[in-house]
Amino acid sequence: MRKRIYISADYSEEHGDRDVVEILNKWGNDDFHLVDFVDMSHVVSGSVEADPDCRPCDLKREFNQQIHLSSIVVFIIGDKTATRTAGSICNRLNNHSGCLCTPYKQNAKGRKMCKIPFSVPANGPYVGEINRYSYLHHEFATAQKQGKQIIVLYNSSRKEEQWLPNYMKGHMLQSMPFWHFNALGQRIPDYEQFKKILGLS
Repeated sequence: MRKRIYISADYSEEHGDRDVVEILNKWGNDDFHLVDFVDMSHVVSGSVEADPDCRPCDLKREFNQQIHLSSIVVFIIGDKTATRTAGSICNRLNNHSGCLCTPYKQNAKGRKMCKIPFSVPANGPYVGEINRYSYLHHEFATAQKQGKQIIVLYNSSRKEEQWLPNYMKGHMLQSMPFWHFNALGQRIPDYEQFKKILGLS
């Protein structure tokens, strides 16, 4: 049975960690590796991100649902992760439903009225989507609240604990460097260690 793994990463094109995500998904889908998993951050039915009126709260609601369906949540930590704030601006937290909101794919000039008519405090396994957490912080808080197995992969050949955002520090997290050097001195993904940390070896 395929493991359901949710992968959280900084997808910035210039300074993000897409390279690690692409390798993980290759491992999970090809016929040459034994880590058989599906990336639950990819919504089969189509992400709300495709909606031109998608708001930060819509994305956070989707994160809640996908993490709930996952057994493991993997956070890829790079040298810019701690400074990422995308998703952290929500005027509704301390205002009424008439406040303004910037849709996910718009800049500040494309602001629209908040589309949440009323809100109530979150309960159950979900973190309320109306908050000032960044997207990454929201995913981490959700994984913690739902008691998911959390694995940290450093986009480095060392455990760069100084790269952790403050909200991750002080927690007992399974972690490993994603890269290591082989006998030829080549920097390659540490497939064997990743397989072991997933409990597949």
